[in-house]
Amino acid sequence: MEVKSILFVCLGNICRSPIAQGVAQNYIKEKKLDLHIDSAGTGSWHVGEAPCENSIKVALLNGVDISRQKARQVKKEDFKKFDLIVGLDNSNVQNLKNLGCKNPLKLGDFGFDGKCVPDPYFFEGFEGFDKVYEMIDICVRNLIDEHLK
Repeated sequence: MEVKSILFVCLGNICRSPIAQGVAQNYIKEKKLDLHIDSAGTGSWHVGEAPCENSIKVALLNGVDISRQKARQVKKEDFKKFDLIVGLDNSNVQNLKNLGCKNPLKLGDFGFDGKCVPDPYFFEGFEGFDKVYEMIDICVRNLIDEHLK
C-alpha cells in the first residue's frame, strides 16, 4: 500500500499528537516527501484549542513550531481519508478500534519496543516533556522511513 497520509491520535490532541504532527511535517519537508499529516484526539475536551504550552515549548526547543495547530476530535471518515492511523498509547489504539478503525498502529512500535508514549499533560511542570519529545521524534522518523521505503 502506498502511504500518502498519516493521522496521529492521542487523547485530547493538545500534547502528544500535535508534537508527532509537527515532527512528521518537518521530517517530510526535510526528506522532500509528499505526505498529508494531521493529528486528532479521541476526546472532545480541547477542540479548537492550541497545543499545551509545554508541548509548544519543547517542540520549539527542537526547531518545530506547532503553535498554530488547533485540536480536533477524530472522526469516522478519517479512517477512510488517512492511509495510516497512529495511536500514541494502548488506550488510544483501543479507542480507535472501538470507533471502527480496522488497523490502527501504535507509535511506540517504531523504536521503543511497543512502549506507550506517556501523556505529559499530567506531568508536574516541564520535566518529562523532553523525554516524550525524544520518543515521538525517533518513532515518527522510523514510522515514515519504514512505510516509505
